[in-house]
Amino acid sequence: MPAKKPTSKAAGKAKAAPKRGRPTAYLPVYAEQARRLAMLGLTDVEMAEFFSVSERTLNTWKKTHPDFLQSLKAGKIEADTHVASGLYQSAIGGHVVTDTREQEAPDGCITRTTETKQVPPNVTAQVFWLKNRQPAKWRDKQEVQQDVSMTGVASIEELDAFFAETMRKTEEEKLRVRAERGLGGET
Repeated sequence: MPAKKPTSKAAGKAKAAPKRGRPTAYLPVYAEQARRLAMLGLTDVEMAEFFSVSERTLNTWKKTHPDFLQSLKAGKIEADTHVASGLYQSAIGGHVVTDTREQEAPDGCITRTTETKQVPPNVTAQVFWLKNRQPAKWRDKQEVQQDVSMTGVASIEELDAFFAETMRKTEEEKLRVRAERGLGGET
């Protein structure tokens, strides 16, 4: 008589283990909603509130649903790109704003007036841009190293000579920094 084959879960069809925990509240449509919310500038806390979940749940969705994470990143990148472009346009100026108005004359004729304005550069936007793009050159506080050692008592003539030399070096440094920034060497 042949031996009976053992019947175990490993040998036969194994039943899928039931999932533990609460079912997810995530829906596939949330990916597109997250992209749009990111474009509006919402933070993770605000998005969690929008989806009526905790921030921890939102972070879990990012880990378990790659499409959700990619949509979120894409929305943030797109929004940042638009803001950076607008900041750049504001900094360089020159873009045109057109305003069209309609006026009705007493005789019933409608007159359309189109006004075009060229926008000047925004200095605040320029400073912000340069401080972030080239912080070493455009920070508010420039580090200038000056070594001064005065041993003994100096005469008035020595102090005058020292002052004149220090002023000359300072002027040279100022001209160097202005030239480096493209502001010309003039004072």
